Amino acid sequence: MRKTVVIDCFPESVKTYRNSHVIVAVDVIRATTTVVTGVARGRRCFPVPTIEAADLLAAQLTNPLLVGELDGLKPSRFEMNNSPAELESRTDVHRPMILLSTSGTRLICGAREAQAMYVACLRNYSSQAAHLVAHYSTVALIGAGTKGEFREEDQLCCAWIAERLLRAGFEPQDTRTAAIIERWSGVPADAIIDGASAQYLRRSDQCKDLEFILTHIDDLDEVYRFEGDQVRKHVEKPMDQHRRPFQSEDKLTA
Repeated sequence: MRKTVVIDCFPESVKTYRNSHVIVAVDVIRATTTVVTGVARGRRCFPVPTIEAADLLAAQLTNPLLVGELDGLKPSRFEMNNSPAELESRTDVHRPMILLSTSGTRLICGAREAQAMYVACLRNYSSQAAHLVAHYSTVALIGAGTKGEFREEDQLCCAWIAERLLRAGFEPQDTRTAAIIERWSGVPADAIIDGASAQYLRRSDQCKDLEFILTHIDDLDEVYRFEGDQVRKHVEKPMDQHRRPFQSEDKLTA
């Protein structure tokens, strides 16, 4: 069976892949890092695409923590910005998190109907790649994008995952994917510090998030799946003895 991986960008691109590929959403600065950090701590996490969706969901949950940004600014009714560093330091993990971001949560929610949908960042890129190799043959790695740009940190994370897939026998689906993988192969994580997203964090006095991201590289051996309205830590089911390797999974229990 031919196995392929494609790298693409922006929430709007999801519709191209959701019926044919497993989708992995990547928004290193900062939505998917925030999601992974929250769920890894044991917090329930509900990404939402709009303020209206956040308000509707907040009315249904007990004492929710509203987290997020729109165009970099924390909405007035929200308790904290889209900050993985701040979220990591909080002790109220019993409070469910509703997360809104300019691009990242739109990407996640837009892939709701995909055959399978995962959320990844630099904290768990190796585990995400290993899971894809074990279970899927057609993979789309999609960066969230910001202001019409495929940001450096998302290219790097997607490329690192894709490179591990290539080592396991996958092929790039197109020349753009091959070029992105080649560009970021062997490049250190701190190569992203001069990118537009990192510059914004410095200008807005949010360097703690950049530091958090760069000091938490591949430190989680977990995979996170978006199912229904919630991102959950994926729990592997015992492999059925009759199942063939690399067969796409239609249903997994998270």
